[in-house]
Amino acid sequence: MSISRKVAMVTGAAAGLGKAITERFAKAGMACVIADLDLAKASDVAAQIQQQYAVETLALAMDVSDPIAVAQGFASIQEKMGRLDILVNNAGIQIIAPIVDFDFAAWQKMLAIHLSGSFLTTQEAMRMMKQQATGGSLLYIGSVHSYEASLEKSAYVAAKHGLMGLMRAAAKEGAPFHIKSNLVAPGFVRTALVEKQIPEQARALNITEAEVVQRVMLGHTLDGQFTTLEEVADTCLFLACFEGLALTGQSLPVTHGWHMQ
Repeated sequence: MSISRKVAMVTGAAAGLGKAITERFAKAGMACVIADLDLAKASDVAAQIQQQYAVETLALAMDVSDPIAVAQGFASIQEKMGRLDILVNNAGIQIIAPIVDFDFAAWQKMLAIHLSGSFLTTQEAMRMMKQQATGGSLLYIGSVHSYEASLEKSAYVAAKHGLMGLMRAAAKEGAPFHIKSNLVAPGFVRTALVEKQIPEQARALNITEAEVVQRVMLGHTLDGQFTTLEEVADTCLFLACFEGLALTGQSLPVTHGWHMQ
């Protein structure tokens, strides 16, 4: 199927990395579903993308951790778009604290959004893709923390490691139906989520904000550079549109050399 006939859904798509991925897909000619907790922002993004790239868009209010909201969202996709070819599981939050101080409710919230949310959307997407019988692509936005661990991020690390397992299981179950499944693992991307972490990490580690950036966030890269939104979005487009199953069940670090496969 040509790219221009594909329909892609991105969760957490009203801002940051999710918005950048959606815009990259739209630029390639895909119809885009913008799913986000904030329907007003999602609608603004949908209107902007439709005007700029002349593609069909659909804005959805979706709490990915709520099974009912997810099911209703996919029903809307079926009704209004008629199909789904690509799912990008991007929705996420960050909560930082030492394990001994980590609130259990916060732990549950992190896993509900990152991991359970990705399971729920994967489940619905695979059902649609199997029924369509034209294959599909499942993408998971993991992290360098899908391989590595960092201080104060136990829930995030656990969730991102979990996404790796979910992606591999989806690849095995999806293969007979030509549904491929891959994980993109960015290093630190300077989004609002990361900007918020800089002063939090500085306080927690008792170092300056500049040291957080230089030592904690970029210290393991080969060039001392943040991963960019465009680098991640281009990687997603490549994997989403790669034909066949030669690339399925794989993870691809986009980390400026921080983690090497």
